[in-house]
Amino acid sequence: MLAHIQVSPRPAGTADQPYAHIDPAIAVIQDSGLVHEVGAMGTTVQGSPDEVWALLRRVHEATLAAGARGVTSHIKVGQGADDDGPTIEDLVAKFRA
Repeated sequence: MLAHIQVSPRPAGTADQPYAHIDPAIAVIQDSGLVHEVGAMGTTVQGSPDEVWALLRRVHEATLAAGARGVTSHIKVGQGADDDGPTIEDLVAKFRA
């Protein structure tokens, strides 16, 4: 399963740390052990449905735990019937230099 998540906390951070409520969400993904790719407008993760769905919730809630007053998460999920792909690498490898 693939999922792309973009968290939009309110506010995104503080005057001293503009991404103070976003960085903890990315850290949750990095600590998950799942294959992922951080992008400028969100992060794509790859794993089993149980792993990915649970991770999406933890990522969303990490922004609130970091001090955001509210958060909207924009999520896209793709899954094959047999859960055999495609993978992140399958979809982006031909576009990498």
